[in-house]
Amino acid sequence: MKRNNQKGFTLILSLVLLLVMSLMGGSLIVISSGDHQSNNTSDEYQQTFYIAEHALVEAEKYVINEMIGPWINPGETTRLQPPNPATATDAENEAHTDYLESLTSEANLNGGFARHTDAIHPWPVGRGTPINVVTLPDTPCTNSFRNLVRNDAGEVMVSVHKSNLNFGDVIAPILMNEGALDELTHMRRYRWEYFAINVGRQQFSGGGSSIKKTTTNVQKQGTVYKVYGCGILMPKGSSDAAFENPEILIPLETLVILST
Repeated sequence: MKRNNQKGFTLILSLVLLLVMSLMGGSLIVISSGDHQSNNTSDEYQQTFYIAEHALVEAEKYVINEMIGPWINPGETTRLQPPNPATATDAENEAHTDYLESLTSEANLNGGFARHTDAIHPWPVGRGTPINVVTLPDTPCTNSFRNLVRNDAGEVMVSVHKSNLNFGDVIAPILMNEGALDELTHMRRYRWEYFAINVGRQQFSGGGSSIKKTTTNVQKQGTVYKVYGCGILMPKGSSDAAFENPEILIPLETLVILST
């Protein structure tokens, strides 16, 4: 007489199902973790791109402000060049004194800053269109642009170059008020850098759709600048002074024409 012995089958089946469910659960955890990391990386690239755009805007603001008159602190700047005592006339000395007084009055109403509109002295003492007087150093940002024109000495001359500017300094007042210190620490990893090159004079057609500025095909003279900017994300634990070996670097460039 045969007996059908099925003792232990339920236990074996339970162990097999437990193993299958464990494998499925582990797979879901790995997939979810990968998606989370991918989303974080995508967000970091997106944020770095926005900071690169911010760098371009800051470079454009620099050349525009230098042309129309930069904001200065009259008590600290070195751009307020007095007349030469050996050759200056009484009228020139009086005009300089009056100009200083007007800047001081304006600064008292604008948080200590006034717009420097001196067009008598050439740039960079007075206002004017910046020219290429700065030697561009080698940085991860500057080395990411392969189309820069070098002189016989292998140097690139630019009108301005600002590096390792910290985005955390820009957003700190907001995050400090909200008490988001961890977020501020993260945002201090983001840096930006920019430089601009004066490439000469060029004609352009003015245009617009407002009441004051109508569309036209009249050719005007302007000064052309190639503007370069980088958004940078430094690795975790990097000091504020560090800018080599970025984790993410996004370079952008654009063209700006200032009407003269």
